[in-house]
Amino acid sequence: MRMLVKRLSLALLIVMGSSQTHAAEKLKIIASFSILADITKAITGDAVNVTSLVEPEADLHHFDPRPHDIKRLLEADLVIVNGLGFEPWLDRVKPKAKKTPLWAVASDGVLPLPFDHHDHSDHSASEAEAVDPHAWQDVNNARLYAKNIATALITLDPDRRALYLENLARYDNALEKLDREVKQAIAAIPPGKRKIVTTHDAFGYFETAYGLKMIAPLGVGIEAQPSAKDIARIIRQIRDEAIPAIFLETAIDPRLAEQLASETGVKIGGTLYADTLSQKNGPAGTYITMMETNIRTLTNALAP
Repeated sequence: MRMLVKRLSLALLIVMGSSQTHAAEKLKIIASFSILADITKAITGDAVNVTSLVEPEADLHHFDPRPHDIKRLLEADLVIVNGLGFEPWLDRVKPKAKKTPLWAVASDGVLPLPFDHHDHSDHSASEAEAVDPHAWQDVNNARLYAKNIATALITLDPDRRALYLENLARYDNALEKLDREVKQAIAAIPPGKRKIVTTHDAFGYFETAYGLKMIAPLGVGIEAQPSAKDIARIIRQIRDEAIPAIFLETAIDPRLAEQLASETGVKIGGTLYADTLSQKNGPAGTYITMMETNIRTLTNALAP
């Protein structure tokens, strides 16, 4: 009997050791920012280890990878980036790789919007030539992101192909439903009130896809502060077009929006999520809840 117990104990230890080794050997996937990480997790589930290089609620526009960030990237099995110029540090990191991780560009196949998709005549020529990287603000682009990410995962990990495709199909259905919800919510806003001011130009794809006019004093990036001429132009536009609300953005300094609200008498309609999710237990802990939260914020301020 004692011998049997010893053998069972030894077998149990072997199984536990094997399980722990397997868990330790989970593939390491790094997404450049929280929205990409969430879309990736929707496809992988718990099968692999997915982390975000830039944490939720952080300011991506001023992010510059530190040595330990670069080390994390170069030790990953797969790095998922947005593309469209959203990660300007990427070309400095890639040449440092001793072992080359698989790199995937989530926005492959997106029809990019130029920065001047609406009038920004007062901005510089270099800004006018820039591409807007915020393609995920159109839910149908997020569906394309998910398909590109699934393709990269299958290339890296073909043994889990069936799992990734099953999760992709489920997630795509959820995104298709979300797209319909966004369209219905915007349709409920009176046409004359479908215009707002946001802090920086992160919602061009949303504007193009859903018909809500977005006016922003800052460009795609937020490094350059608007001139007095820029601010005066926005103030005139707010008054001339009777824009009903100004919205703040997470991770962006609110002072400019507050100045515009003070000088025009237009209300602050709330805070929108553009480039980042909230913490997991917050109002925008996933890409889908982020879009739902933005829609609620917009309709609460604009709908009758």
